[in-house]
Amino acid sequence: MKYTAPIVMLAVFEAIAVILWLTKDNIFYLLNFSYIGCSIALGLFLYIKNYKYARRIVQLLVGLYMLIYLGLISRENMQIEGFWYYLFSGVFEAATIHYAVAKIFGPLLFGRGWCGYACWTAMILDFLPYKAPTHPRKRWGWIRYVTFTLSLVFVASLFLAHVADIEGIMFRAFIIGNVLYYAVGIILAFVLKDNRAFCKYICPITVFLKPMSYYARLRVRCDTDKCVSCGKCKRVCPMDVDVTDNSRKRENGTECILCMECVKNCPKGALK
Repeated sequence: MKYTAPIVMLAVFEAIAVILWLTKDNIFYLLNFSYIGCSIALGLFLYIKNYKYARRIVQLLVGLYMLIYLGLISRENMQIEGFWYYLFSGVFEAATIHYAVAKIFGPLLFGRGWCGYACWTAMILDFLPYKAPTHPRKRWGWIRYVTFTLSLVFVASLFLAHVADIEGIMFRAFIIGNVLYYAVGIILAFVLKDNRAFCKYICPITVFLKPMSYYARLRVRCDTDKCVSCGKCKRVCPMDVDVTDNSRKRENGTECILCMECVKNCPKGALK
């Protein structure tokens, strides 16, 4: 069925919305996940209709909502520090629910789709001019584990030191963290001529995303009978993924953000 993808994605997020609304007795979760589900379904529908900016619309709808409404207005730290904060507090709210859905269990279904359609950092970086990497990938992936560890140590130290007003510190950390992410991401993009350099080397969230993405159900697949090995899919991929290899061990396979640039640019229609 032509519209299976948007219908399934909407159904998944509506199910999450209703379950959390009823179990947490808070209508916010119904509105929150319904909005995100509708935004993603709209983007997939526009993609099926061959609208050029379908993914960008989803990025803006979801990314700005999470950055401005949840982050700045509601004062929720939706970065990884917020996840550690709620986890150490023993509260299944806000960032912990967000991480469970989008970055821990969600990738079993849609892989790194978060990075392609909802991340508010990548939302800005994707406006930069270097949409496809022109230089070989660096061996800098270890940096993400450093930033991951630093975020954990930072929040753990606040709890161990019994610092007052940790919630206020988390909000300030959200603002400062975003400024640093944007600054580092933009600088790296221009230095390496790669919009997604931050995602590949620095972003701590990928420590959660990568292992689960290995088992993702939604994956770009190649019809090897149609493929002529022209290499165009690899050249346009912002994450350097070899989508011509259908095995789960494909090169950089856990980095696919489902942007579908490879599918749109395949001259033989071998990818889907």
